[in-house]
Amino acid sequence: MEIIVVLHNIRSTYNVGAILRTAEGFGAAKVILSGYTPRVHDTNLLPHLRAKLDRELHKTALGAEDMLDIYSSDDIFSKLSELKTEGWQIVGLENNITDGRLFKLNSPNLKSHLNNKIVLILGEEVHGINRDLYD
Repeated sequence: MEIIVVLHNIRSTYNVGAILRTAEGFGAAKVILSGYTPRVHDTNLLPHLRAKLDRELHKTALGAEDMLDIYSSDDIFSKLSELKTEGWQIVGLENNITDGRLFKLNSPNLKSHLNNKIVLILGEEVHGINRDLYD
């Protein structure tokens, strides 16, 4: 199974770092950063601000930020549409289990609904995934 991880509107640099470390550990093909998610090695920042942000990310990423294929998307909606066209299945990691389209990770039916190319979206820490990304 190939997995692309999308981090959309994650606020905490420490959360981003931890997710990057986890994504590297389970063999994610690439990571896409979008929205206001802090960027790794962000060349749009002044050098001293970039260094500070990179230090914060490194505290929890522990080097994974340099092992992964990571890039930014300024238009995540177009990128997701492009990935769908290429045969990728868009999947969200969410805790709102009242939505009828969602399956719990331990659900026996989950595997039958997944294909071999998955884009896994993780959303904002408090409010979750922006509904516009999956509606």
